[in-house]
Amino acid sequence: MDLFEKEEIKKKAFEPLAVRMRPGTLGGFVGQEEILGAGKLLRRLIESDKISSLILYGPPGCGKTTLALIISERTNSYFERVNAASNNVADIRKIIDAAKKRASLDGRRSILLIDEIHRFNKAQQDVLMPDVEAGNPVLIGTTTHNPFFYVNAALLSRSQVFEFNKLRDDDIIEILKKALRDEANGLGKMPIDVDDGALRHLAKVSEGDGRRALTALEVGSLTTLAGKDKRVHFTMKIAEESIQKKAVVYDKDEDGHYDTISAFIKSMRGSDPDAVLYWLAKMIYAGEDPRFIARRIAICASEDVGNADPQALVVANAALQVSEFVGMPEARILLAQAAVYVACAPKSNAAYLGIESALKDVESGKVLEVPDHLKDAHLDSEAFGHGAGYKYAHDFEGHYVKQEYKPSDKKYYIPTTMGYEKKIKEWLEKLQR
Repeated sequence: MDLFEKEEIKKKAFEPLAVRMRPGTLGGFVGQEEILGAGKLLRRLIESDKISSLILYGPPGCGKTTLALIISERTNSYFERVNAASNNVADIRKIIDAAKKRASLDGRRSILLIDEIHRFNKAQQDVLMPDVEAGNPVLIGTTTHNPFFYVNAALLSRSQVFEFNKLRDDDIIEILKKALRDEANGLGKMPIDVDDGALRHLAKVSEGDGRRALTALEVGSLTTLAGKDKRVHFTMKIAEESIQKKAVVYDKDEDGHYDTISAFIKSMRGSDPDAVLYWLAKMIYAGEDPRFIARRIAICASEDVGNADPQALVVANAALQVSEFVGMPEARILLAQAAVYVACAPKSNAAYLGIESALKDVESGKVLEVPDHLKDAHLDSEAFGHGAGYKYAHDFEGHYVKQEYKPSDKKYYIPTTMGYEKKIKEWLEKLQR
């Protein structure tokens, strides 16, 4: 072993587990099947070494930089890596000049990886423009920020943007198990017994961040004393300490998941905002998907509040859309506001009962024919009498005229006297009179 090999081994010993476990090949990459699965565009570009400028966008720890480094191992191009937080325009100019000389001497192109490219301002990004457009160097930018806000439009138009998603729990568990098996770079040489529940907890609490999960696994494994059997037992308690978050009862059969969301919905329906906030807090703390919570609030706003307060659905929908935009942890505020609004709103399930009754009749009874005067009059109106006799409501006083809209007297929507629905009820009664 020469001096350089010794230095490399020494350097690796100080690297965190998350760095040591970075795969060197596409075959070892876990997650992002939507863009890296067999036959997908990004995979084809990498495998054929036909990479054009890329912007890799997504949350921390989802594999953006890892994929860029895999590209560096596969390509025949010269690969250079910088970080926008520590490198300036002068550094970039030197790299671009070197890339030009390299291309003129041996025809070899260069790939420039810029981590955290969103940290470059407009002027710094403009420096890249002419040479990126010419194809040398090829730019790979990684960012946790929306590139359509933080990267120049001109640079974006010359790049392909690939969005990375948070890693799924199963992806993170696979990564953790690889680290436990790997003797060269991981913890494979350590005598460790890990509870499945502990790995599941690390995966859930890390919220799609593989780096965070690996760091917690490493910290817990290296700081836990071996037992009498000379093995390290990585339990749920160790997992909680390592990632600094207590496991809430969301058991492996997911009874806790269904029971808690059921209590949350019933508390909104039952107009108890305090209970609503407690069950919401439990779900957030346990790592429940905020989109799932937001969808349940929206459903409750329509099913249980309905027209007693039509604004409830508007608030719930706004919380759903904005929480997608801002993400956690701030999304908890939006979810809380919407859930409390729905809980405190007057309740009516009249619209819900109406559609259920109408569906039952359509499914089990005779399907009613559309009256001729309501049929589309654009085609064959003269031959078949379609649209003949239809009264246009806006031509009459009060923008209302009595006419047959269905060949049945059965009522489906029976408004209550709750909240705004009381006004709807009074208005319908006035029209009928």
